[in-house]
Amino acid sequence: MQTIEQLLELKNIRVTAMRLLIYKFLAEKQVAVTLSDIENAFEKADRTTLYRTIKTFEEKDIVHQIDDGTGITKYALCEQGCSCDINKDLHLHFHCNNCNETICLTDHKIPKIKVPDGFVSENVNLVVKGICDKCSR
Repeated sequence: MQTIEQLLELKNIRVTAMRLLIYKFLAEKQVAVTLSDIENAFEKADRTTLYRTIKTFEEKDIVHQIDDGTGITKYALCEQGCSCDINKDLHLHFHCNNCNETICLTDHKIPKIKVPDGFVSENVNLVVKGICDKCSR
């Protein structure tokens, strides 16, 4: 089992206390989080540091960005070995209309979508909206 430090080093990211804390925060969440969620969890931290950490994690395929249709970007950790490749790593997201949480459904991969000649796919985002298992009980 790889440590967080080893994962960051493997991705050529300098290990800092704040990066470790943010990674641990994301790992503890079962849902995607907003930048505001991260800011609220680390009130004493510099907002620029938090933003740069998330952007670095995104550039190095540690987190992925989710547009769930709410107008607020959310972030979630990538699976181990993910390179955010459009042909093999993209998965379904579920947004609950009741609790407003967005969940990665990593076991449900988005199939390759063929676009017309001349078009180049750069990202695919598929969000199912409804009521999550917690709220439907």
